Amino acid sequence: MAASHIFKVVFVNQGKVYEIYARKVNHGSIFGFIEVEELVFGERSTVVVDPGEERIKAEFEGVKRTYLPMHSVLRIDEVRKQGVSKISALEGGSNVTAFPMPMYTPEKK
Repeated sequence: MAASHIFKVVFVNQGKVYEIYARKVNHGSIFGFIEVEELVFGERSTVVVDPGEERIKAEFEGVKRTYLPMHSVLRIDEVRKQGVSKISALEGGSNVTAFPMPMYTPEKK
């Protein structure tokens, strides 16, 4: 995989939709989790600062690798160029949370 690949990962966390960019995405060494490495954020070379991106950057500051539960990942796209990382409200917000379903069930013997 070339170093120029960038992945957009969209996932749900505590009732909010997170959109982050990373250079590496794998199935992970922990069963049921997606491993996201080398998070990419916008450069501070511009005068205009996006407070939304600064918030998510501060949340992931110092994180080398993060593991996302597979059931919380909405989408993973390989993109040509990086966009703006952001946190947004989950549309159709409800106070009902889906019960986590098992990923597999043991075989009955």
